[in-house]
Order: sequence, then structure tokens, then C-alpha cells
Amino acid sequence: MPGENLSRDEARERAELLSVDGYEVALDLRSAVGGSESEPRTFRSVTTIRFRRTAPGTTTFVDLIAPSVNAVTLNGRELDPAAVFDGSRIALDGLADENVLVVDAQCAYSRTGEGMHRFVDPEDGEVYLYTQYEPADARRVFANFEQPDLKAPFRFEVTAPEGWSVWSNGAEESRDGEVRRFARTAPISTYITCVVAGPYHRVTDTYRRGDLEIPLGAMCRRSLARHFDAEDVFLVTKQGFDFFHDNFDFPYPFGKYDQAFVPEYNLGAMENPGMVTFREEYIYRGKVTQAAYERRANVILHEMAHMWFGDLVTMKWWDDLWLKESFADFMGSFSLAEATRFTNSWVTFANSRKAWAYRADQLPSTHPVTADIRDLEDAKLNFDGITYAKGAAVLKQLVAYAGRDAFMEGARRYFKLHAYGNTRLGDLLSVLEETSGRDMKAWSRSWLETSGVNVLTPVVAYGEDGRIAELAVLQEGGELRPHRAAVGLYRLSPGGELVRYARAEADITGERTVVAELAGEERPALVLVNDDDLTYGKVRFDEDSLATLRAHLGDLTDPLARALCWSALWNLTRDAVLPARDFTALVLAFAGRESDIGVLQMLHAWTRSALVHYASPSWREEGGRLLAEGALRELRAAEPGSEHQLTWARFFAAAAASEADFQLLEGLLEGTAKIDGLDVDQELRWSFLEPLAAHGRADEAVIAAELARDDTASGKRHQVRALASRPSAAVKAQAWAQVVESDALSNALVEATIAGFSQPSQRALTAPYAAKYFEAIERVWAERSIQIGMDVVRGLFPSLQDDPSTLAATDAWLAAHESAAPALRRLVLEARDDLARALRAQARDASAG
Repeated sequence: MPGENLSRDEARERAELLSVDGYEVALDLRSAVGGSESEPRTFRSVTTIRFRRTAPGTTTFVDLIAPSVNAVTLNGRELDPAAVFDGSRIALDGLADENVLVVDAQCAYSRTGEGMHRFVDPEDGEVYLYTQYEPADARRVFANFEQPDLKAPFRFEVTAPEGWSVWSNGAEESRDGEVRRFARTAPISTYITCVVAGPYHRVTDTYRRGDLEIPLGAMCRRSLARHFDAEDVFLVTKQGFDFFHDNFDFPYPFGKYDQAFVPEYNLGAMENPGMVTFREEYIYRGKVTQAAYERRANVILHEMAHMWFGDLVTMKWWDDLWLKESFADFMGSFSLAEATRFTNSWVTFANSRKAWAYRADQLPSTHPVTADIRDLEDAKLNFDGITYAKGAAVLKQLVAYAGRDAFMEGARRYFKLHAYGNTRLGDLLSVLEETSGRDMKAWSRSWLETSGVNVLTPVVAYGEDGRIAELAVLQEGGELRPHRAAVGLYRLSPGGELVRYARAEADITGERTVVAELAGEERPALVLVNDDDLTYGKVRFDEDSLATLRAHLGDLTDPLARALCWSALWNLTRDAVLPARDFTALVLAFAGRESDIGVLQMLHAWTRSALVHYASPSWREEGGRLLAEGALRELRAAEPGSEHQLTWARFFAAAAASEADFQLLEGLLEGTAKIDGLDVDQELRWSFLEPLAAHGRADEAVIAAELARDDTASGKRHQVRALASRPSAAVKAQAWAQVVESDALSNALVEATIAGFSQPSQRALTAPYAAKYFEAIERVWAERSIQIGMDVVRGLFPSLQDDPSTLAATDAWLAAHESAAPALRRLVLEARDDLARALRAQARDASAG
């Protein structure tokens, strides 16, 4: 795929040669309906590009991935498509100072979530379309210069079946029968253009602020309309607009604001200006916890922040992807805490988002926040925990370092200076230096231009009077950074609560920093470095503090401090310092007292991971029994009908290990068993059925009967996952063939099949596929789309074959494939690192047995 994998150097050369005045794109989508589902489908795409030559040179290329090109005309001169089109690029020569290019092509509908995705609703047979482009899939829908720094205005014209609705970035200006024409956009990059088409259900509202009026729309498939709580979506949307207008001093610049929840979406959402797209799983078909609503609200606000950070002002190339994603991730949590009902969003950030960052920053593929992105494959893989969560955590550190007012004023100046343009790192740093008076270049060198995570450990010395004589913080790591951090001291109150009684902020620099303000304080039960989560770094505990947590973690009253302690304990477990069985014991002892539902759900995920990957194999059976018993105990003790009860019910289903456990799940499904207050709705039914299938207690007929109850797109995904999870060699062979040897499944069903294939209880069944994995991945990477390639390479890595022979096989593949695509090698290296970490943790756990 060399032509598809645009390099940074090629993009730079093209940007120096030309500038784009505008696009007119006409799409005929009537072919989406009718005909045979087995036949390949294409649609006509006619693109007119007006561009100017801005430097000497007469040749360039335009990007297009399409089955065929009907005609190419440059400045009235017809070019031979067979001679100029190679499947991913159209070569252009004889450029004039001013140019008009017209490309008439047949483009393909997608089933992988890239380009123009086509979905048939199994519930009613209706067809739905939407586009998804980041980083470079607009070229699957229309011919263009596919790089972020060649911004231009766009006009879209879409011909679609009667009865369909169609939306794009601009508002609809006119309609003539089946033809819809949309308003010209402001200058935007190709990857954020968008078309959504089909018989979508739509709800409307309006945001008003002074003279500003923004039409709002929210869409979903018709069959999901009965579950769509659009009023809550609009509530968060309006709260977000209030927050960003208050703080950014730059009115929303893109007219209307539609939000479409679409099927089989690869991402959480995408910030297309005026036409944001979300995965439809954010429309909840059953009872969910407040943590789910908080996640959705965070995504809504994250995408809204992109209207300024990313859409109004865009990075020149993907090296500076952080300029949009880190800011949007930070602003999502910031606005959530200050403008919505989710006032504890920083707890979620500390516990969940930063865990993603800490993991990514310890992989061999870690990279600076501002990265070295050589090509589009690099760009695709850099939508990771560094670019999002670490970047956001670093920005939180910057706010502590520079001050909130200076930070926000810097953002306001940045928007006004670079509106509708493209920027690099230095453009932002210069305004922040002006507003804060701080040396942003030095800060950037430490935080944005280096990789790796620091470890912060308290060391406390006591005087003869028992009070603190000296408290120092030790910093470890390859790059010793300046941290603005707080250190909190906690003690047990007479009522048995663990509460903070002293706190000091300090600039932690170098290997050792003394926090002088805490000298003379009484002896603490717990010393918490990075209290209030101001900085980014892994936290360790002194021996006294760790002993306190083992006995009193549930007594820690502050939810953010508690979340920080849980996060630190999980990092100790991943680093093979704390045995997995000890972490499990802490969860079993204290998770039942966790008030924050998002933290509880994360604890459940971590504990399952500890058992599956980090526990000694000789202890797994006992650990599984303890988890199932503890989950059932907490399920029965939870308040009837509460979100904690629902969360423990899901965890119990995932942990079920004994005959009695499985009988209870079967009884809850059949209605012969009951837990007071637990409503077993359709989504919870699938949560109970899938582990039964994985343990051989639900066969194909039982799963088919459940699908008959829930013959929907969601039901189909659950069915496919359950079928692939059955403990049968024939089932595993069929699932492997469907994913690896065929491209018949859509992206959503590929994901579901992979999830079902890999079951921790079926290590022996999937063992033969370890060798097959290494034989197949280079071919899969070459033949399939990058999204499917990523899903297969990540999802089918034999991580459950956790022994040194798998590590050796991985090393052998890497040694024999040094010339493989760098992005493919990165994925394998990451999986290898996870496996090596698991083996170290297992050895540590075994030593504690």
C-alpha cells in the first residue's frame, strides 16, 4: 500500500506547491438501496477542486481510493484514467497558476467503518450511511488533497433516495427532488468533512445566547428512537456551549450543530464541524449507571471542544495531533466538572484516563506527546493513551504551573491569531509564554518533547517527638521533570475515618525535593504524593502508608484521594511490586464501600485483568472462586435497584466460576431465581448468557432463541460474540476463518467474533492458534484495511498463552520481520511488552504464595 500511505515529506512538498480554493463534491447514493446484498456496491462521486500553484513545479497528485475512475479533467484537458490513476493516487502534470480539476469516480461503500459506511438494520431492513475519515479516509469518498494543512471551503451535493434525510457540515440550502445541496463551509480539513444519510430519526432544539442562535439536531436509527434520550444530549450540549463561550471568547464558528449516533462506529465519536458523529452505543437500551451517562457527556464535550481545538485551528501535520486531542481530552473533563451535574469528573480522569496513559507510556512504542509521525500508518496508531490522556494530564499540570487565567487567555489569543489556519507546537507555546510569563520552551522540552513516566516516592524521617523531621519526594525516570504537585497527610479520626489534616504544594525537581512546609506535622498514617492529582506520574507509598491502605483504604473519605490510591496500587500490581493476589484481596475487602460508580467499575476491570494475566497460574482457580464469591456477596448486599447492584451483577456474571454460580445465572434468565430489585433487562440478559455460552452451558439453539427476543443490531453483535465464545474446537476454527481468512464480516462483527474467540477459560482450545497468528498477520496487514488489521493484530495476539514459549515466538517473528510495516511491528512489540509484564507479575505473585 505505498501509494495509500502518504508520507510527511510528500505532504510537505505538496503543501509548498499549492493552495486549495475550494471543493464541490457531488455524491449519488441511490445505489445504497435495492439489489443483492452479496454484490459489491459503488456510488458515483464527482469532485471539482479549484486550486492554485504557489511555487515552481508542474506535477503533483490527488488522493483517491476507489474501484474505478470514469473521467479526469484538468483545466479542460481530459486525462486517461488508466494512465493517471493507480488505485490510490491520480497523477497530475502540466499545472497552471490556477487550476480546475474534475474527477468522476465510482467509490465503494464500506463495511469496515472507514469512508462511506453502509449498514442494513436487521430489525426493519432500512439502510443507513455515514462517513468516517480520520486520519485519511475522505479519499475513499471523493478525490482530494488528503492532508490537514490544505484546508478549503466545501460544498456538498447529495442525491439520495426519496424518504431519506441527508446532512452534511453545512446546513441544507435547497432540495430538488432527490438532490440536496448544502451550504459552503468555512475552510476546513478533508478529514472532518461529513455526510450522514438514511431514514434517521431526528430531534431538534436551539441553543441561544444573546444574539447567537445555533440550531441543534440529534439523530439515531429509527429502531433506536424509543431508547433515545435526546433531551439529556441537548442538556449537556447547551451546558458545553455555555462553558466554551464563557472561556474561549470566540463564538461557535460553524453554524448549526447536529449530533448523529450511528451504527458500527469504530471510534467513540468524531468532531466533524456542524455534524458530529458518535457510536450509537451511547444510546442506552437498558439500565446503566451514572458512570455511563458521565462517559457520554464527556465525549459530547470532548467533541465540542474540538470545534475550536482542531476544527477552527488545526495542526499542520499529525506530529502535532496533541494540539487537538490532548486539549479536547482535558477540556472534556474540565467542562464536565464545572458546567454539568458530573462534578466529580476529575475522579474519573485520575482513575480511568490516566491509567490508559500510564500503560501507554511504559510500552516500547511510547513517544513524546508531540510525536514523530512519518506517515499515515504512524498517524493511525498515534490515537493512543499518550496523545489523549497523557497529553490531557500534562495540560492539567500546565494549568497548575501557569495558572488557570493565563492558560485560558493563551487559548483565546491562539484562536484569534490562527482562526481557520494550521499551527505547530511553537505557535501555542508563544502565546502561553506571553500570558503566563513562564518559560514555555523549557516546560515543553520536559513535558511534550520527551517520553516516559516518572515515579514519585515519599521518604519521611521522624524526630524524637514523633513528628515529621523531614519529608522528601524522590523522583525516578529517564527524564526528571518539574512537577507542581501537592503532598497530603492523612490520619485516622476518632470515628475511624481516614482524613487529610495537612497539605502542601511544591515544585518537585531533580532526584530529591524536600517539602519543607510539612516539617513539624504530627506523624501521618498515610502520605499521599500528588494529592488532588495536579501532576502526571506514578505514585509509590512508604511502608507505613501501604500498611494503612491494607487496613483502612475503605475509610479514606475523599473520593479523589481514594481513586488516586487505587490507581497507585494498580500500578504497583502491573509493575510486579504488589502481588496480584494482594490487589485482589484489597478489592474484595474495600470495593463494596466504593461510592464512586466509575471507580468501582474500573476496579472490577482491573481485578479481572489481575486474575487473567498477573496472577500465578497455580492460584487462578482459587482467585476465581474468591472473586465470584465476593461479587455475589456484594450483589446480594447492594441496595435493591441501585446502580451498585447492577454493577456487581455484571461483575458476578463475568467472574462466575462454580456450578452454583452458573445455576443462579440460568435461574435469573429463566425467571426461576430472583435478586430483590435487580431488573434483568435485555442487555443484562446478554451479560448473563455470554459467560454461560463460554462455559458450555448455552448452545447454539439457546443463543438463537435469545436473538429472537432481541433481533436488533445490538442483539446480533451479542449473538456473534456468544457463538464464538463456545468451548469447541470447531467453533474456534470457524471464528478464526471468519476473521482471518474472510472479509465478509463488518467491522462490528469482526470485533465481536474476536472478543468471543479469546476466553480465559479456554487457553487449551486456543493454544494451536498462536503459531497460526504469526503466520497470518503480515498477510492480513497487507490485504485488509488498517482498522481491521489493527483489530486482528491486537485482538488475536496469543496473550492467554502466557508462557515463555509465546514470548520466544514473538521475538522470533520480530527478528524475522525487521522489514515489516513499522505500524505492524509496533502493534506486535506492544503485545510482546504486555506479555512480558504479565510473566513478571505472575512470578511475583507466585513468590507470595
